[in-house]
Amino acid sequence: MASSSFRGGSSFYNSNAAAYRSREGLSTRPAAASDEIQLQIDPMQGDLDDEIVGLHSQVKRLRNIAQDIGTEAKSQQDFLDQLQMTLIKAQAGVKNNVRRLNKKIIQNGSNHVVQVVVFALICFFIVYMWSKISRR
Repeated sequence: MASSSFRGGSSFYNSNAAAYRSREGLSTRPAAASDEIQLQIDPMQGDLDDEIVGLHSQVKRLRNIAQDIGTEAKSQQDFLDQLQMTLIKAQAGVKNNVRRLNKKIIQNGSNHVVQVVVFALICFFIVYMWSKISRR
């Protein structure tokens, strides 16, 4: 009922007093102050009540939609906050693992140096012993 009587003219809502004069059942009267508009409603037109009821139902629907949008925005913000915390934790884990890996690389590198030195000493000892044996 309310939606069928709603006409949806944007000039009715966005213009000055001239828009009110074009509506059926409405007429303007000169007011005392220049920024005031007085309306006289023709009681023969029941169309205005239906339109007001339609506007009230639209306001309620828009209010519900705004609440739904607010709820969705809040849940998405919470989700983004959780993702950000997960990313921060992952970055900290990667940083710790890189430190451990660097320590292991340094430790293995120094182990290789020790192995090379030991191998050189063994080779030197073998050559020394061989030279002693071959002189006899």
